[in-house]
Amino acid sequence: MLAPVSAPLLLHITSAEQWNVAVADGVLIDPSLEHEGFIHCSTPDQVLIPANDRYAGRRDLLLLVVDPSAIDAEVVFEDSYGSGMAFPHVYGPIPTDAVCGVVDFPPGPDGRFRLPPELST
Repeated sequence: MLAPVSAPLLLHITSAEQWNVAVADGVLIDPSLEHEGFIHCSTPDQVLIPANDRYAGRRDLLLLVVDPSAIDAEVVFEDSYGSGMAFPHVYGPIPTDAVCGVVDFPPGPDGRFRLPPELST
């Protein structure tokens, strides 16, 4: 069950292992923060694009449902790859308290992802 939020939801794809580290630390620091300066996120309408492009077939993934109003870092929607679509980027760590839901994110039998029912609108 997802906790209610006041702002549009952001989703972050992560592994169960990375989430366990974040819970222990109280904050999610994705490797992209160090390499690119931000943590990649998506809206529910966008999340299948990176999921299927970058993670097809992976069975260890979770979707973190993030309340952007609970993040101190700047959240910027931008098209950093010239795709024509602006994705939300979080320019700092994400406190685990800002995560209002954790959803298992297994691929289907064909290795491709579908939006979990609890996130479908």
